[in-house]
Amino acid sequence: MADRPAPSTREDYPTFRTLQTRWRDGDVYGHMNNVVHYELFDTVVNGWMMEHGVLDPKSGETIGLVVESGCRYSGEIVFPDTVTAGLKVTHVGRSSVRYEIGLFRNDAQATSAEGYFVHVCVDAESRRPVALPNDLRTALETLAI
Repeated sequence: MADRPAPSTREDYPTFRTLQTRWRDGDVYGHMNNVVHYELFDTVVNGWMMEHGVLDPKSGETIGLVVESGCRYSGEIVFPDTVTAGLKVTHVGRSSVRYEIGLFRNDAQATSAEGYFVHVCVDAESRRPVALPNDLRTALETLAI
């Protein structure tokens, strides 16, 4: 097996969102189930977009569809931990963007999990790819590394 990269640290992310684990997040192994990590990734990205006025999921002309995702785990998260999620953008294309999210357990300086997903911007009705709107592209620049 190849050497795994070291976990990212808080300094690797330009913005953060605090999330609370829930009782139901745990699994039989005593830690947060892997599917919950993906729920947190989705919450962080879409919450950031809505807060910055670049996503209106009910009446906006465009939406982002996830076309690729992944996660690497390096530590456990359990209830009642507080999770601080770091968010950054590592690629912006014509119609796509790659978000990377780091999940930090409580006050830890290194991630417990790091994930990514790629959004493709599509027309909300036709679901066909379209260019990223200018306001979204401008907002994404604040997250680019």
